[in-house]
Amino acid sequence: QVQLVESGGGLVQAGDSLRLSCAASGNTFSTLGMGWFRQTPGKEREFVVSINRHGGATAYADSVKGRFTISRDNPKNTVSLFMAALKPEDTAVYLCAAKLSSGGYWTRATSYDYWGQGIQVTVSS
Repeated sequence: QVQLVESGGGLVQAGDSLRLSCAASGNTFSTLGMGWFRQTPGKEREFVVSINRHGGATAYADSVKGRFTISRDNPKNTVSLFMAALKPEDTAVYLCAAKLSSGGYWTRATSYDYWGQGIQVTVSS
């Protein structure tokens, strides 16, 4: 069992930057693929970004490409999401997710095995 805890959310203005972090429990973090999703009320979880277990491969949603950057620190069991040039439409609950398998569809929420509780990011105009 892997527990994920997000931190770093909050209220910012459009154009600002924010860094989210996700801390994982246990000693298997380096074997996990990681992803960030976001969700707004009444909508399904939306893929934001993913990173493989070694950190050598990443994938970004078109809506955040060029503005968001994912990174991971395996010895510290953490994955971070740096969000720049934030827009009001980035407002959502952001969720960290972990994936046991290196295969499958990294952009699908159903491919992930563990989830954090989520953290609110609000971008005011």
